[in-house]
Amino acid sequence: MAKENEQRTEKETPLQNYYDLKTDAVDRLLNAKNAPPVPEKEIQKYKGGWKRTIPTWVKIVFVKFWFGGAICYFFIWGLGMYLQNLDLLAALAIGLGACTDLLVNNLLKFLEPEKHDYDKWMMVTVRKFWSIFLNVLYAALLLFFIVQTYVFINQMITGTDAANAQSVPLGVEPIFFGLLYMGYDMLFIFIKNMVKKAFRDAEAKVSNQK
Repeated sequence: MAKENEQRTEKETPLQNYYDLKTDAVDRLLNAKNAPPVPEKEIQKYKGGWKRTIPTWVKIVFVKFWFGGAICYFFIWGLGMYLQNLDLLAALAIGLGACTDLLVNNLLKFLEPEKHDYDKWMMVTVRKFWSIFLNVLYAALLLFFIVQTYVFINQMITGTDAANAQSVPLGVEPIFFGLLYMGYDMLFIFIKNMVKKAFRDAEAKVSNQK
């Protein structure tokens, strides 16, 4: 009889400890409002995961460079035998703009730790269906400067000698094209941010004077 009582108490004890543990967790949850505030640095360690481990400039530069080079590869090398001159440039501008709107900007939005953190790295930050047309126009502007850069470099290499006027020592290939596309894109975005900052500072001065 004594052994049966001991077995019952042994079975009841873990069950009682289980309920004690549950009630203790509920009490701690109810008292969470009175808990001391957690430092922001400590929160950032567990927020964002791998998105915060990679430096921002590395992600931005790599994404813009890689997609620019990929569009060059598929359009210039892939369609070069079918399209020529302005037709090829028009197709390339459409491809770059569509890629920026549908892939690059959406990828940057996915990589940003907080919403709108990477808007300053985009020329077109509007998140509407018609933003693709703005990106195509912007890509055409970047493409104009890229073409002029290739022309300038080739003229510097060959000089003004008429015998070498038809030669193209520096052809279009994905790596250098991607670097130029990324470089001009970052340059124009930097100018846009500087202009926006100047307007904000001017508005702040006017509001302070009032």
